[in-house]
Amino acid sequence: MVSEPAVTEGAPARGARLAALGKAAPRGPAGGPGRGGIVPRGGRGARPWPPPTRGYRVFRVINAIILALVVVAVLFPFLNVLAQSFSSERYINAGQVNLWPRGFNLTTYEHVMSDPLFWENYRNTIFYTVTATVVAMVVTTCYAYVLSKPRLRGRKVLIGIAVFTMFFNGGIIPNYVLVSFLHMRDTVWAIALPNAINIFNLLVMKSFFENMPPELEEAAAVDGMDTYRILWRIVLPLSKAVIATMTLFYAVMFWNSWFSAFLYMDNQGLFTVTVYLRNVVDSVTSVASGQQSAGTQVQIAANIQAVTVVLVAVPILFVYPFIQRYFVSGVTLGAVKG
Repeated sequence: MVSEPAVTEGAPARGARLAALGKAAPRGPAGGPGRGGIVPRGGRGARPWPPPTRGYRVFRVINAIILALVVVAVLFPFLNVLAQSFSSERYINAGQVNLWPRGFNLTTYEHVMSDPLFWENYRNTIFYTVTATVVAMVVTTCYAYVLSKPRLRGRKVLIGIAVFTMFFNGGIIPNYVLVSFLHMRDTVWAIALPNAINIFNLLVMKSFFENMPPELEEAAAVDGMDTYRILWRIVLPLSKAVIATMTLFYAVMFWNSWFSAFLYMDNQGLFTVTVYLRNVVDSVTSVASGQQSAGTQVQIAANIQAVTVVLVAVPILFVYPFIQRYFVSGVTLGAVKG
């Protein structure tokens, strides 16, 4: 009787079976399971193979510790101010407030937010911020796009003019005279136009546009697009990351700005919320009416600065999550390939 030859298990089948059992397939002479390839141990969540070196593990631990300390150093002051804004003046004056409110108290919030002028100035701040940010982004984007073109005549002169204004300016009095001469006092344009271009933001956007593949615009020009359509249909959609970043920078700058409104606005109904809260800090009892008790006024004086910081900082913080995802967007997403 002739016996059948023994069936041997092939390398691919053996590698698949070992991988299913959570073992690494043997290395063979050339790539792939059983041919020199390296198969991760197990499936999802398995440890990498080969394992990281001891030096790399030490680096990760030290890196995590340093980043944790940085996070604590950044968050502690803000959390402390937030806790003080909700604490009683007795614990604040005794220095017993750290990260958690003590003697929970909303007196200062109630008196600040019960003033109709506060909400009117808050609406002004939102309107000024949105309008000024739109104007600044339009002007900065157009100027940066023009400066990014090497064939532009007078390009070096325009760049020199922009850089010159980073180091020299006319001063407060000439600016005030100019704004008054143009009849922009007590208008949103007194805040938006003098600060429409931040030179740092301009140079950042210029560098961004210079690094874009020129083939994109050349292909669009061949298809019959003019300069404005190329900017609107090609360049801007690929520039979401830098546009989102510059928008956030401008929005934070205009939101926190109080001096322009303080200088150019004469009507209290046109003030920004930062000017309003500054006036409250300067004269603490102006928020409370003459019928307020001495204890209420002492409470307001104790944490009015903390309440001011919270009311100004918290709203702009909510803008960041909507823009953060654009920070990691790829610049060349959808660009020329091959």
